[in-house]
Amino acid sequence: MSLASLFDALGVSQAQVRRDSGLSRSALSRLVVHGVWPARGETTARKSLEKCLRKHGATPAQLLALFTPAKKLAPASSYLDGAAPEVPKPTETPEEETMLLQNESLSPDARKHFSLPRNPFLDDVQSPDDVHQTSSVRYVRATLTDCAQHHGFVAVVGESGAGKTTLAEDLEERIKADKRDIVIIRPYVLAMEANDQKGKTLKSSHIAEAIAAALDPQLKVKSSPEARFRQVHELLKSSRRAGRRHLLVIEEAHCLPSATLKHLKRFIELKDGMQRLVGVALIGQPELRDRLSSQNAEVREVAQRCEIVELEPLDAELENYLRHKFARFDLKYEDVFAPDAADAIRARLVHIPRGGKPTDARSECYPLVVNNLVCRAMNAAARAGWPQVDAQVIGSC
Repeated sequence: MSLASLFDALGVSQAQVRRDSGLSRSALSRLVVHGVWPARGETTARKSLEKCLRKHGATPAQLLALFTPAKKLAPASSYLDGAAPEVPKPTETPEEETMLLQNESLSPDARKHFSLPRNPFLDDVQSPDDVHQTSSVRYVRATLTDCAQHHGFVAVVGESGAGKTTLAEDLEERIKADKRDIVIIRPYVLAMEANDQKGKTLKSSHIAEAIAAALDPQLKVKSSPEARFRQVHELLKSSRRAGRRHLLVIEEAHCLPSATLKHLKRFIELKDGMQRLVGVALIGQPELRDRLSSQNAEVREVAQRCEIVELEPLDAELENYLRHKFARFDLKYEDVFAPDAADAIRARLVHIPRGGKPTDARSECYPLVVNNLVCRAMNAAARAGWPQVDAQVIGSC
């Protein structure tokens, strides 16, 4: 709904709105004609205009339609108790998918509206207790623990925001809490890319240096490859004989060069007698699964030895995930969400690639995407003065 049409519906002139809102003639004109808010003081202008429109009889549905720049699921007139909103359509364009992935902070007005002392989705995982346990998460946790204890070879695959890094950090926290003698080795991947044209590749020599630094920070690493790898082998053997186990954790593993992927098999094969000396856990996006396919002849030997586990979308666990988040603030799920909200979130986060068929639909219901969508919806509900986030609000975001 445009401002001009809303003014007509309310029977109010621009002159009246200017007087009641305190907006200048030029600011209101730009807003009505071009939809452009003042460069300075946008928040104040929004609040003043909203207060003015409420005074002249604007409904919550009209305000939601006005202040949320997206199409609604149901027309404003359907905002009635018990009204059934239309079923949300799957996300169909890359632009909408990108919008859902963008970070959205919970506004101070929304925190006040829902009685939250701070954003429940900001810096929200600080201990293993903060990790919501879905069946998929429990399986990945158990797999990583087994990999660390028995020097396995595993690849944890998931979409951006699925919680892969969180589970790797959770493993470290649990190892410390349980006082297990397991050394986690993390090569730095800050500028890692698949080739040297885009950034810096992670080579097997860098992995060897990371192992040496973790086991003996004062050691001077040999310059020749033969001496360096022999040095690392001896370090691992000595550490293993002292009772320690070792896990090599490589983040952003989908960016590993093929040569390094192949070399990981040789790290796994480092032994003391028949005992393996190091496990490997690769953490990466779905491209990693494709690269470790048995059809990829270049890394066939690695693919045959590496177990791939995938973090699934929240989907059926969505309500429990949100309950877990809000319970940390003594806030009930029902205080924020209407009964139809969860289904609307799931439907909103179904994506069909451009040019794809309905059978190509996939769920994007991962924690980070859910967090951003819920924050956006709570902000919209607070601006419109709605007591809860429902399907219509979700569809507007």
